[in-house]
Amino acid sequence: MASQRSMWLVALLLSLCFSVSQAQSSIIEVCPENPIQQRGATFEPSGIILTSFDSTALWVYDIGRNTRYPLPETSPCTSNCHLSPDAQWLIYLNPQTFVFSKMRLNGTQRTPLVSDASEVRWWNQETLLIWTTDQEVYLRPEADVSAELTPLQSDGVISMQPNGYFALQLTGTNGTFTRSLIDLNSPDAMPITLAPDRNYFNGAGWSPDGRFLAYVGEGQTDSNGFTGGELYFISPSSGEIQQATNLTDNYGAVRINGFAPSDLSWSPDSSQIAFWVIDLTGDNPAQDTGDAVLHVLDTNTQELRRYCGFTATEHTPETPRLIWSPDSSHVAFASNVSGDDKGALLLALNVETGIFTELSNGMFPVFGIPQLNAWGTVP
Repeated sequence: MASQRSMWLVALLLSLCFSVSQAQSSIIEVCPENPIQQRGATFEPSGIILTSFDSTALWVYDIGRNTRYPLPETSPCTSNCHLSPDAQWLIYLNPQTFVFSKMRLNGTQRTPLVSDASEVRWWNQETLLIWTTDQEVYLRPEADVSAELTPLQSDGVISMQPNGYFALQLTGTNGTFTRSLIDLNSPDAMPITLAPDRNYFNGAGWSPDGRFLAYVGEGQTDSNGFTGGELYFISPSSGEIQQATNLTDNYGAVRINGFAPSDLSWSPDSSQIAFWVIDLTGDNPAQDTGDAVLHVLDTNTQELRRYCGFTATEHTPETPRLIWSPDSSHVAFASNVSGDDKGALLLALNVETGIFTELSNGMFPVFGIPQLNAWGTVP
């Protein structure tokens, strides 16, 4: 036990002494001449995107066939829909039975999974992570509804490592909240403090392989006296924290994404992370009027790309949700383009070329702004 405490104390000291010079210092602008283009007869990569074209159901957009249709016995969803690690199944809440179930992305092979739960996610391809209605957390084999539940520490846990036992924990004292990394297998180990929990500055997301947690923390104060956000990574295996961006040096103080704390979007191969950047124009980030610009960070090379071909003007309280193609080559989202009469467009960004392809239009703003749910495949 003493050795565990020593290891985590060393990790904590590392977390407090990381070098800002590790972060990227320049940003590569990707600005093609014709940035928004119509799709042709074919588009790659193919697959199925789930979203909403009205307020009554979850919809399928079949990329290969360029068709769309609603799924019966579903309702629009955001936080309670989760794509499986192999991108072939979706966990959803059945609006008639209120049972968490799974289905193929075309609506077939529907299977009940868990009742009396507030949230159900994939922990790995064979195991479910279940939050009960009284906020207890358990693991259970996905295929065995009668299997004994494995309890996990749940106090303040807001996000679990995929296929692992580290967790992001939220604690509060006298109205001040802090995010920390904890090891559920070592309850006596010292948590690693990450950053304050501030609205619009608390985005976080685990890499699909579970090797890193990305989170938004505070950056330097700019010349206007504003303190913006920067992107940080922590490796649970070592406890080492790295500042991954120097956005303040390039833009001044900025906001990363919106109000939702789970918005940071990792590519399926864990090599890239996509996010929106919005200039801070005052003390209240909820009143920022600047444009949101899409950025993608290569987590292997630390190269940060800024995509000039599109800016989102509707980004408060939520930015457009970013979802990746299964092959990690494209990022899709729904948003309006000023000056057209098509409603919100379903756009897919080729992260290599910077071209945004219009796949469909007329997206419906079920929860304030139109949002995408998942991009997967059907075997």
